[in-house]
Amino acid sequence: MSYTIDDLKGPHNKLSDQYRDFNVSKRLLLSGHSHQAWPDVAFNGMKRAWEDAALQVDEKWGRAFDKAGEVRNGFARLLDDEKGYIALGANTHELLIRFLSALDLRKRPRLITTDGEFHTIRRQLARLGEEGIEVIRVPSRPVEDIAEQIAKQLDDKTAAVLVSSVFFETGVINPGLGLIAEKCALHGAELLVDTYHSLNVAPFSVKEAGLQNAFITGGGYKYCQLGEGNCFLRFPQHFRGRPVITGWFSEFSLLAEKKSGQVAYGQNEDLFAGSTYDPVSHYRAAEVFRFFTEQGLTPEFLRQVSLHQIGLLAGEFLKLDLPESIIHLDGNIQPEQRAGFLVLHTTKAGEIHTQLAEAGVLTDYRGNSLRFGPAPYLSDGQLTGAMAILGKVVKSLK
Repeated sequence: MSYTIDDLKGPHNKLSDQYRDFNVSKRLLLSGHSHQAWPDVAFNGMKRAWEDAALQVDEKWGRAFDKAGEVRNGFARLLDDEKGYIALGANTHELLIRFLSALDLRKRPRLITTDGEFHTIRRQLARLGEEGIEVIRVPSRPVEDIAEQIAKQLDDKTAAVLVSSVFFETGVINPGLGLIAEKCALHGAELLVDTYHSLNVAPFSVKEAGLQNAFITGGGYKYCQLGEGNCFLRFPQHFRGRPVITGWFSEFSLLAEKKSGQVAYGQNEDLFAGSTYDPVSHYRAAEVFRFFTEQGLTPEFLRQVSLHQIGLLAGEFLKLDLPESIIHLDGNIQPEQRAGFLVLHTTKAGEIHTQLAEAGVLTDYRGNSLRFGPAPYLSDGQLTGAMAILGKVVKSLK
């Protein structure tokens, strides 16, 4: 099965037939950058997890680990990566913690990041800063200057750089990852790239970006439609660190020689393994990854859909001709710079968000940024309808 953009634009989006349980054709779900609907097949995975548990009881783990392997393969395809290892976790925070615990912060007590990172990185690094770790934050705007700003701060005391591929407040793509990777290598610093707002909406290639030596994290709650509990940490094969935060699952593949008095670590992806988890999320994710492949929903096609939908939303917003003193679109951002959502700037973001929700349009906001995140199962009519409602809401403001 494969679709064209025309199949998705019309009064009836053909893809929406695969999302009947979420009733996407009747709802204006424009919070897709935070949480997209799941295709109906996801329920098949959850049912299969129940059936395997009921049949196998504690012997279910063999099948569960097979599903975990399918999830790793799914993320590897989206990353266009053949040489890295992928550890899985319930959320990016637990994976971030394992990564940070593998750094030698005694010898290299400096971390570099930006002021535009998602809360997972922002909050944790702020807390480490309170404990004496030097945390440098460079401005995330203008995005073209980030790589140069990070390069200026890098030195031999830097343990790692932590930066997004797409910034969650603005939806703007970071163009400097390759250069950042090169500069990190010169100083022996690790690079962690947060790809949560890239995967399955703005094609991301480890090979093309020159990130073979980087750590990469992300997950499936947003554009991948995998639901909760499906996050990953991709790390280079040559990495020989010893994460302090380590789960007993790392002992499953202990083929390496044990050193007396030291905790031993498993091989490959088991280096960053955690411990007992709920495998239902992986059953669900495996079904959804298979669905995307069978439906021809490649990252390249989804990028075309996203560019069309974001462009349509922006065009409809401009047609409203609303007072810029109340709400405006940053005209300096070019269409190809945007990833999967459109940001409108307004000091009344919270108020507008609430009124939109009351009118049936689900969005979200961060500070003065009101965010509209379309999804491939929405029709053009739904998008234009949502913008028309925005116009009514803004004009009703006092």
